[in-house]
Amino acid sequence: MDEDFLWQLLNKQQSSAAVPSNKTITRWALQVIRLLYPEQSKHIFLSIQQLEEKFAKLKAELCKIMDATKACCNCDNEKLAEAFFNELPEIYRVLNTDIEAIFKGDPAAISEFEVVRTYPGFFAISFYRLAHLLYKYEIPVLPRILTEHAHSKTGIDIHPAAVIDEYFYIDHGTGTVIGETTQIGKNVKLYQGVTLGALSVAKSMANTKRHPTVEDNVVIYSGATILGGETIIGHDSIIGGNVWLTASVPSNSRIFHDPTIKVSIKAD
Repeated sequence: MDEDFLWQLLNKQQSSAAVPSNKTITRWALQVIRLLYPEQSKHIFLSIQQLEEKFAKLKAELCKIMDATKACCNCDNEKLAEAFFNELPEIYRVLNTDIEAIFKGDPAAISEFEVVRTYPGFFAISFYRLAHLLYKYEIPVLPRILTEHAHSKTGIDIHPAAVIDEYFYIDHGTGTVIGETTQIGKNVKLYQGVTLGALSVAKSMANTKRHPTVEDNVVIYSGATILGGETIIGHDSIIGGNVWLTASVPSNSRIFHDPTIKVSIKAD
């Protein structure tokens, strides 16, 4: 085999050796979430000091991960890690609104504990909220690793760059796709199989708004596909199942797909 080719591979092997695995990175995020929500953890902290020590450890681990992945070559990673953890109280507040929206919006939900412990929608949203914060600080790669982990576990694909306001609820969730430049307002509820996507996937559109805007208090039912950066779903609208939309709809709209179904009964 060509020696130059083997040297290329060897150099890549050595340069990648210090980079933490995706498993290590997602385990870090899961530890952060479990600190906020001990419902997901077997470990219980008994003092503020213990919590402070754990947060300090996770902060140092984030800094180490960023150093190893060269996530931001010209950044002060210690300062970035500090800024990230300073924003955790706000992330916690917003996640609590998501829990409330899920619990109040799902008649099958027995308790908020059940939502935190078992609901795939909350799992995906919690990873998205952490990933989006990392994205906001322009840290590459790590946000996508986190949301793709949640995607692999739940079938819910949320790009970390999407902007999603509080009281967000994904019901069931399997097959839900939320694209990079999507904007979602408050009190929005999505069912399974919803796509908030782009009309074009041309690389030349990488820096343009390609995905729709969904305003406050909108419900989008299963299988609906809404495409395009100029598409706006006005507030307090309901989008029915299997609807295909590439144009804006005004506030308080009711949009439904009206299939023709024929039933015939075979004669004896």
